[in-house]
Amino acid sequence: MLWKLIYSLKSYFFPFNVFHYVTFRSAYALLTSLLVSLLFGPWVIKKLRELKFGQVIRRYGPETHFSKEGTPTMGGLLIIGSILFSVFVWGDLANPYVQLCLFTLVSFGALGFWDDYTKISKKNPDGIGAKRKFIGQVVLAVIVALWMIWVMGDAATKLQFPFFKHLVPDVGWLYIPFAVIVVVGASNAVNLTDGLDGLAIVPVSMCAAAYALVAYLVGHVKFAKYLHILHVSGVSEVTVVASAVVGAGLGFLWFNAHPAEVFMGDTGSLSLGALLGVMAMVTKNEFLLPIFGGIFVIEALSVILQVGYFKLTGGKRIFKMAPIHHHVEKEGVPEPKIIVRFWIISFIFMLLGLSTLKVR
Repeated sequence: MLWKLIYSLKSYFFPFNVFHYVTFRSAYALLTSLLVSLLFGPWVIKKLRELKFGQVIRRYGPETHFSKEGTPTMGGLLIIGSILFSVFVWGDLANPYVQLCLFTLVSFGALGFWDDYTKISKKNPDGIGAKRKFIGQVVLAVIVALWMIWVMGDAATKLQFPFFKHLVPDVGWLYIPFAVIVVVGASNAVNLTDGLDGLAIVPVSMCAAAYALVAYLVGHVKFAKYLHILHVSGVSEVTVVASAVVGAGLGFLWFNAHPAEVFMGDTGSLSLGALLGVMAMVTKNEFLLPIFGGIFVIEALSVILQVGYFKLTGGKRIFKMAPIHHHVEKEGVPEPKIIVRFWIISFIFMLLGLSTLKVR
């Protein structure tokens, strides 16, 4: 909210008027979160080491990962802190969509922190357990869905489909279970992808960048009308939040790039995934998320197929190991090459998603 103080002085110094523009504040939100991440990253990593918050590695995972045992985890705290600080400076905290995004980030981050802390304290890679974590995600997702319906009214329950101008059905209260699938699915998909150094944070940043643009277009009456997309008044402020995510992600990558000095843990992956889901919801472009986050869909589907096939065939597997990045690793492809190739695939998906905005 610091920008509002400066903006209020525009009558004394006209150039301060620029602080009113979302595009200006979004650019500086990105730079601010990036700077905070870079400045505080070493201190956070040092503290995590002192507290002995080290990664617990599953013994049946890839052998190359055993050397990563003890690497500081819970780096999601750095990401979340950078985003919160940046949004506090450059965002409109009175905006209900910003509030919804921040609630999602903090609440899912707290759930992830609980899981990470349990893994470390009990030396158990299962943490609080899949069932307990899933229930927590569902409860939080229901709260988010109800909050969104309260804020947006009838517009909240409408669904917009890529490639179609006039296909905008109103699903009513069925939107709540749909929203739960979006938020919980995105949260878990990012969590599953976070298995190699830097693998998840770059696609997350790309998705956030894409939704920064979408939020701006959806919140602008003329652009929304031109592109035949639903207009949501006030949602352009989410561009600031999304930009802060991009900056925080790039700053975190500085330390998370191979070989990683810190991992984001569930603290980061659960919160960032859920936040992407909420951004998709408030911009009324939920069906763009599987395209923007195509790499997350592939990772999640590989696990679903592996588990399903294993149960149906009594022990047979489709992949050498799931998620699919571990399968590629088992094939002998070096970790850095897998990471960069997955980033390239993610970038292609992002471009494909953005192209659908014009093809209606």
